[in-house]
Amino acid sequence: MALKNHHHNQPWYEWPTAVRHREKQALEHARQQFQSTIKQTVFEQFVFFSQWHELRNYARKHEVELFGDMPIFVATDSADVWAQRENFLMNEDGDMDFVAGVPPDAFSKTGQRWGNPLYDWEYMQSTGFSWWKQRFNTQLELFDMIRIDHFRGLQACWQIPAEDETAINGSWVEVPGRELLQALFETFHRLPLIAEDLGLITDEVIELKELFNLPGMKVLQFAFDGNNNNPHLPHRHELNALIYTGTHDNDTTLGWFNDKSNYNKAYFEDYTGQKIESAEQAVWIMMRLAMASVSFLTVLPMQDLLMLDSSARMNSPGTISNNWRWRLDSSVMKPELIKELSRLIKLYQR
Repeated sequence: MALKNHHHNQPWYEWPTAVRHREKQALEHARQQFQSTIKQTVFEQFVFFSQWHELRNYARKHEVELFGDMPIFVATDSADVWAQRENFLMNEDGDMDFVAGVPPDAFSKTGQRWGNPLYDWEYMQSTGFSWWKQRFNTQLELFDMIRIDHFRGLQACWQIPAEDETAINGSWVEVPGRELLQALFETFHRLPLIAEDLGLITDEVIELKELFNLPGMKVLQFAFDGNNNNPHLPHRHELNALIYTGTHDNDTTLGWFNDKSNYNKAYFEDYTGQKIESAEQAVWIMMRLAMASVSFLTVLPMQDLLMLDSSARMNSPGTISNNWRWRLDSSVMKPELIKELSRLIKLYQR
């Protein structure tokens, strides 16, 4: 952070060669030159983690668990990549032949070119996956449960030529996810993982998830296309799964319902046995379906509880602007909402 500050927030791969390559003499000189900034950053980290653990301890006393989200990849301009470049498929200057992403899907016709560096799995395996063990050790200090974002990337990743602007011309490359998970479960006494198994899921991905008995995810907004075999429909749910009305990547359920291209309305009404008179009614139906599911955990976004429209959407995959801007104002939590939510929690034994 001291070097980023000194170089006007430029990414590490645009720094002068000596610090870019982490030459010993250059790093030692930087430690001396930027002592004040380094100490300030260390203090800020200390305060953050102190406050976090105070919050976590308070939550534990009230039987509240913290559910964390771990992205499968890390940013190119991150401390991990700068300091431990050997774990990634790049040269010492940060140049890459391929980058990460996902192929075309329902969210994007051209796929998603994330641009993250791909892992050098051969090197990682030779170290006993030490980088991953460090990462999970930190996550377990912060959270009671951890969702592995883009879990299918632990079976195979979509690698895209770095010079391409879209993800269309990528290809699947298998990775040693089985060996990684085996090493992690052997290392940690308790590893409460959730697999984000959405998107293009193959039999191999399902096999990997089931081999380690990892809970997956179901999303009601994906359920009502008219196909009775849709795995997201409530009658297809499993105990070892999390059920969402919608995730952070989906529209709010109010916004979802108002766009009739998202679902088959006649099927939705037939399935639920309800004649839908308003979007708000549909949102309550969706939340009740989620609560009544056999899945062991239900996740209801605050935007749905507050009946908010698409303007409160958290994230639109494949886009790089106007995301992650919605914030919860505690003053909007009305007593009647708390009362109704409490009633449903008791009714469905949540």
